[in-house]
Amino acid sequence: MRNPLSDKVMNIKPSGIRKFFDLVQEMPDAISLGVGEPDFDTPWHIREEGIYSLEKGRTFYTSNAGLMDLRKAICGYLNRRYDMSYDPKTEVVVTVGGSEGIDIALRAMLNPGDEVIIPEPCYVSYLPCVELTGGVPVTIELQEKNAFKLTAEELEAAITDKTKVLVLSYPNNPTGAVMTKEDLEPIAALVEKYDLFVISDEIYSELTYLEKHFSISCLPGMRDRTIVINGFSKGFAMTGWRLGYAVGPALIISQMTKIHQFCIMAAPTTSQYAGVEAMNNGDADAEMMRESYNQRRNYLLNRFKEIGLKCFEPHGAFYMFPCIKEFGMTSEEFASQLLKEEEVAIVPGTAFGDCGEGFLRVSYAYSIEELKEALDRMERFINKLRGTK
Repeated sequence: MRNPLSDKVMNIKPSGIRKFFDLVQEMPDAISLGVGEPDFDTPWHIREEGIYSLEKGRTFYTSNAGLMDLRKAICGYLNRRYDMSYDPKTEVVVTVGGSEGIDIALRAMLNPGDEVIIPEPCYVSYLPCVELTGGVPVTIELQEKNAFKLTAEELEAAITDKTKVLVLSYPNNPTGAVMTKEDLEPIAALVEKYDLFVISDEIYSELTYLEKHFSISCLPGMRDRTIVINGFSKGFAMTGWRLGYAVGPALIISQMTKIHQFCIMAAPTTSQYAGVEAMNNGDADAEMMRESYNQRRNYLLNRFKEIGLKCFEPHGAFYMFPCIKEFGMTSEEFASQLLKEEEVAIVPGTAFGDCGEGFLRVSYAYSIEELKEALDRMERFINKLRGTK
């Protein structure tokens, strides 16, 4: 029998995050700081809207692009929160999570052989999605000395005559880095200079701690060159609802909607009704969660300082990216040994690109009690390592 599988799919590596997540399921006493999922329940008034939609029998298909009420609510939210202006009729598509938005944006924009610049460390889906379209991922290794921000010099060095798209992901998973308006201005200048497009993944936009989130799409000339990806999972604790959206120029959004139509049809109707409530009345919930995450962020920063583990200060998302190069172990070895000896699960930095070697991703989307116990175990493990040097 011939091989039923695609060579392209077979050559894609599985997620390094899920490997450790699966191991933890077999260890009842383990503490996981590995998954990027809020520990909050979806706010009740949002859940109530989903329940009400079911009670009213609203289980029909919506339009492919999503409920008009939701698209209007998304546009109102973006305008209210970030001074972004989009037409709900032609410049918004509601997706099954932010991940689908990334996928269909790349499929709508790339021809085989087009190059996509991806700064690393980064979310695990970008490279596989580019490869599945026939595009060519070109990675830039971001530097800790630059707070893991993309610089204009790094970007220009990576651009060729085949470059078409730049993927930006700020606030960043896994580093927690953010880019301000001043950081983004020289990047936007190069995007215009070389006639590029941007896919800006802003799923953590509600989770910034020292400055307000700023989108590159708001810079002069960038609105028509940028697809903004966002969603409900992180800022509104709605991971399981699988609801996201993309906004951008109608020319691109219309083709994304066409792909979405054929492979998905429409995002879940119940989730969309809940999403309307989140967009219209969820600002206070996001603020409450952000304050709680900031407390946890400060706790971890202080604990890492006490332990003597080097870690730059993240300004967004809910991740720390501490450096473990002093121990002479790979990130995979450190994480595996920590899980085995102290039953604490964290993700090796290499799950987010080769330049993540020597780092770990530690999620603080967990209670202070869980974080304290995990850091106590981690400190004990590190002290043992230092004692054997």
